[in-house]
Amino acid sequence: MDDTHLNLAIAAARAGAAELMARRHDRTVSEKAPKDLVTDADLASQQAIRALLEARFPEYAFVGEEEGEHEPPAAVQANAADAQPCWIVDPLDGTVNYVHRLQSFAVSIGLYAAGRMRLGVILDPITDELFTAIDGQGAMVNGRVMRASDCTDLSQALVACSFPAGVRSDAPEVGRFVRVLEKCRSLRRLGSCALNMCYVADGRLDAYWATNVAAWDAAAGIVIAREAGAVLTACDGSPVDDWNPRFLVSSTAPVHQTLVGLLSDRSV
Repeated sequence: MDDTHLNLAIAAARAGAAELMARRHDRTVSEKAPKDLVTDADLASQQAIRALLEARFPEYAFVGEEEGEHEPPAAVQANAADAQPCWIVDPLDGTVNYVHRLQSFAVSIGLYAAGRMRLGVILDPITDELFTAIDGQGAMVNGRVMRASDCTDLSQALVACSFPAGVRSDAPEVGRFVRVLEKCRSLRRLGSCALNMCYVADGRLDAYWATNVAAWDAAAGIVIAREAGAVLTACDGSPVDDWNPRFLVSSTAPVHQTLVGLLSDRSV
């Protein structure tokens, strides 16, 4: 990946964000599933993003949260030698926050190629923070280099997590939440997987886990967090699956190891 791809993804993210901001106070809301919202802004943002990406690279595959294109071509997912690169787009990550006119929502664009997430662009339209990374070239926010925090003790860590829509009190995720809450300094649910991963990359959060997100939620964040030096694995410590992300990202190995133990506890 190179600056051509990065600059295109940035332009596409800004086009998507413009659609979101134009509709922020006048949008149509519906449910894809109970408590799982979608708006006309999600759709308009994805269409604007896709138009720019496909105009420049029409041969690339495309996966987006909206309009039913949720799975990459088989060759892409199987890492076939002749597989084309694949854009992975979340046109509005943090839809519930957006619907309620809260902050913490973003546009997220990742690029997968040769068996790995290679590029990530995440734009927060409210703060105008632009988080970017190219595989092997580090991670930046508005031109400033990012690094994960140096926190090594969970008791001093600020942690975030994501819950699925319609979570029940007896769900395993609730048990994990309570176990981590007892051990960390504080625990947050901010509502945007993409921004949570950026905040770990920039040392604002010390860890974040999610067991219920989709590839488009995490694709760009995977590159950004990894390039900022964060530790990123599946929740049990095994390699993370880019196409089925059930992951834990942490500032340092000691915090990561402690959280793997807490999240892997099968007593709930």
